[in-house]
Amino acid sequence: MAKKNDWVRVHRSVLEPEQRTGKLPEDTKLVPLEMWVKGRLLNESAEIGDDVTVLTRAGREEHGRMIEVDPCYELNYGCFVPEILEMEEQLRGALFGGEQV
Repeated sequence: MAKKNDWVRVHRSVLEPEQRTGKLPEDTKLVPLEMWVKGRLLNESAEIGDDVTVLTRAGREEHGRMIEVDPCYELNYGCFVPEILEMEEQLRGALFGGEQV
């Protein structure tokens, strides 16, 4: 169970195969264009598999099916550490002013 402002990863299909351009390689045309994005949960609460809205680090609102809470980096950077995200946000605020990150 995730609550509002938790760091989560969502997934959704952006384009179905029939919506994609014809100028793609044949094997690419057969699959949907998919998106995975991380952000802070905007819903009050949600469970894995729920459709949710998140606020990304770039300030965009995106929606999709929640697939992970506190996602780990998969490039050997280690597991998500909430305190590091908080430090980054505080540092950006101190360096660039305001609450916008």
